[in-house]
Amino acid sequence: MEVEKNVERLIQNLKDDDELVQIQICSLLEEIGEPAVEQLITALDNENKNIRIGAARVLGGIGNKRAIIPLIEALNDENKWVRRESSTALSKMGDDAVEPLIETLKDENWRVRGGAAWALGNIRNKKALNPLIKAMKDDSGFVRGGAAWSVGHIGGKEAEAALETALDDKSGYVRKVAQNYLSKE
Repeated sequence: MEVEKNVERLIQNLKDDDELVQIQICSLLEEIGEPAVEQLITALDNENKNIRIGAARVLGGIGNKRAIIPLIEALNDENKWVRRESSTALSKMGDDAVEPLIETLKDENWRVRGGAAWALGNIRNKKALNPLIKAMKDDSGFVRGGAAWSVGHIGGKEAEAALETALDDKSGYVRKVAQNYLSKE
């Protein structure tokens, strides 16, 4: 019971706008680790964005697989920093997050699909390559950009062929990402 109270106090202190305080609190919560996971998952729904950002950051640091689905749900947050931190946290979950993230590439929200694409690129699991190549044809330039970056990050002959086609993408950013990876080959 004492640990739960301490965790709750630390989570509430994530509201602080001082970045140094937030970093210190996140470090303390990561040290607590597993006993803090359920409260951190709950904190992903807190009304305060700093608490949601910190919770996602710490969950990524702890790496408990129970956080995968709640972090995927947080990709739908209205705050871009919460979405970004959730995507980064999912990147740290490794291969256990690959299948749920591949499924998330089909989400109706382009921000969610894009966050999933970026996370898959950081994980670099070859299983994600074909779904990411398919995502390179998404209506959203953000999703196409994340998918192209991820395909390049995973690499290989299939990736190279897909990046070749992205050189004709309507988005200058997607073309630039493809060009950057192809020039490294």
